[in-house]
Amino acid sequence: MRLSPVLLASGALLAHAATTSLDGISALVQRQIPQHADSFTFSLIDGDGDSFEISDASGGGISVQCTTVSACARGLYTYVTQYGGVDIWWTGSRLSQLSSTLPKVGTPVNGTAIVPYRYHFNTVTFDYTAAFWDWDQWEAELDWLALRGVNLPLAWVGYEYTLTEVLQEVGLTDEDISSFLSGSAFQAWNRFGNIQGSWGGPLPTQWIDDQYALQQQIVARMYELGMTPVLPAFTGFVPRALAQVYPNASIVNGSQWSGFPDDLTDVSFLEPWDSLFTTMQTSFINKQQAAFGSNVTHIYTLDQYNENDPYSGDTGYLASISNSTFTALRAADPEAVWMMQGWLFFSDESFWTDDRVSAYLGGVSGNDSMIVLDLYSEAQPQWERTNSYYGKQWVWCELHDYGGNMGMEGNLPVLVANPISALAASPNMKGIGLTMEGQEGNEIVYDILLDQAWSSTSINITSYVEAWVARRYTVSSLPAAAQTAWSIFSTTVYSNSDSNTQATIKSILELEPSTSGLTDRTGHHPTEIPYDTNTTIVPALQNLVEAASENAALLDVPEFIYDVVDTTRQLLANRFIDAYNALVSAYSAGGPASAIAAAGQPLLTILSDLDTLLWANDNFLLPTWISAARSLAGSNTTYASYLEYNARNQITLWGPDGEINDYASKQWAGLVGTYYYQRWETFVGYLANITASGEAYDSDALSSQMLAIGETWDAETWNSETDVTGDAMSIVAGLMQKYI
Repeated sequence: MRLSPVLLASGALLAHAATTSLDGISALVQRQIPQHADSFTFSLIDGDGDSFEISDASGGGISVQCTTVSACARGLYTYVTQYGGVDIWWTGSRLSQLSSTLPKVGTPVNGTAIVPYRYHFNTVTFDYTAAFWDWDQWEAELDWLALRGVNLPLAWVGYEYTLTEVLQEVGLTDEDISSFLSGSAFQAWNRFGNIQGSWGGPLPTQWIDDQYALQQQIVARMYELGMTPVLPAFTGFVPRALAQVYPNASIVNGSQWSGFPDDLTDVSFLEPWDSLFTTMQTSFINKQQAAFGSNVTHIYTLDQYNENDPYSGDTGYLASISNSTFTALRAADPEAVWMMQGWLFFSDESFWTDDRVSAYLGGVSGNDSMIVLDLYSEAQPQWERTNSYYGKQWVWCELHDYGGNMGMEGNLPVLVANPISALAASPNMKGIGLTMEGQEGNEIVYDILLDQAWSSTSINITSYVEAWVARRYTVSSLPAAAQTAWSIFSTTVYSNSDSNTQATIKSILELEPSTSGLTDRTGHHPTEIPYDTNTTIVPALQNLVEAASENAALLDVPEFIYDVVDTTRQLLANRFIDAYNALVSAYSAGGPASAIAAAGQPLLTILSDLDTLLWANDNFLLPTWISAARSLAGSNTTYASYLEYNARNQITLWGPDGEINDYASKQWAGLVGTYYYQRWETFVGYLANITASGEAYDSDALSSQMLAIGETWDAETWNSETDVTGDAMSIVAGLMQKYI
């Protein structure tokens, strides 16, 4: 069958790096729906864009015709969800529950993507969520992406292998390189030029080699599933030793990042007009093409100033930086397209004035030669103030989930309306994507945005949520109470229109204890609850539990149990605020030490109860994170301990001295019951002790105690419980009696 190239509205070709073999889709069916391996027929047809048609095959089964392999995957997904009533979730795939007798389609159904790019991944997701993923986890993730129609995923794993080879080529020693590369759970920020070096010991060669091997599997599978992987390029961030080897090279230092000491930040930057930059870029790209194939992709991620100030704000300097960067990229790959995150234009808006943004983007010739990810479109869109990025291609993105935090939050009305209005207003908007920092919880807000990429009109939220719940809870005769629960969620918790409390609500129980500054935070990492717990979380939980009492089959649905536990988790997290306020009030009132201790007990009880709850579900376990890290080391216990330290430090101190303390905090069993409990127990004891002794409150002394707790906890090895403990529904029932 003759295939026509898939032309984008911009005139660029995405199909130049996408396979036309349907073997990958057939293999996906074999993995996910093995009992129907021969029930689906896929065929490519001529047509522009990404389109599919699903229909009943003349010989039985289901026919999926499509213009691209990615569209075929999306067509399959449309069938299994809309007709089969099953889905694939982060908690696991339910596609194998597709009926043995396939439902008929009847009138053929067509679907067309409204944008050529459906993007996925933030650079930091590779650390906050996927730092210790093995191939099994990546394989499930890539199937999830393919079925939802993602065709432009970031592929960052294993970057350090190629970079090391390039740095060795230009004369750097192993010690020079080792002192530059960051730890296994912090590599994204080394790639961004924010940090250098590692406070947990040097990055082992085994990690570098194993991650590179994993990347080969990832890229091959992305290509096989009809995706165009976005591969890294050489950014210009280099070890300080390069200036000694090349004293005449144009090398400048970056800026300090997030309070890190000089030896761990101020990363050296090889300016791209230096001929050495082109040499290194060409070597880097050539090595990737040799490893992954010369036509797997021509799109490269390259971020030079993510939370990192340029050496100069002169517009001529900025234009020269981007022009030289792109020239070097095109010297390495004549078809190269530069992708960058647009976060810098928001995070450092005072620096990135309109003139500077225009100069930097304008230094890259041709609008099709660049793609800008408008990283935080749902709350802080930058495309509007930058005149649609001055003509460059850009992608409407949902950020969300800072650091992989777990608070329930979202804004469904914006997700279904704003991409449509932006597309109408900005012809160079070429994509819709997810750029969440961590991939934890709040699954509905991600599903609906990827689905909106296939609908030219705003999705009806009410009907969408009803269908979403029906296939999430795969039981016959789904009780109305389950739908009622999600109706409450979708119109309150997931309709948060306050841009000051968007992205994820962080619980104060995860923050370093203090008598002030914890509650009612807005902006980055808000703690203010933008809804009434008693009229949202409470009735939603009651309805979920009622649904289980009406249909016990729900108790065998993993997603249902997850949602019940997650909702109860949010209830206790919110109740912790009330208990905290009562403690602070008791301390401020100047009562006796015994009153302070008594006022602090409810906080510790909530933490204990929360930990017990989380142990009842395997999606909320600290040991899962730690064991995933340690398992990558095999029998090498020294290496395993290194990986565990990295895993622990990221979710607690985030730095040797708590530089980004609690940023990547999690409500996980084991973490709540040890680390958070110990901190709050220490805090309550501290307030009682200074009350008894008449000493003044000393925030520095208290912080020192907390740092010591963190340092000790990070250095430990997990030798306790690792498996699910307790019956979730029984535990929830007991907690409801206490907290409702």
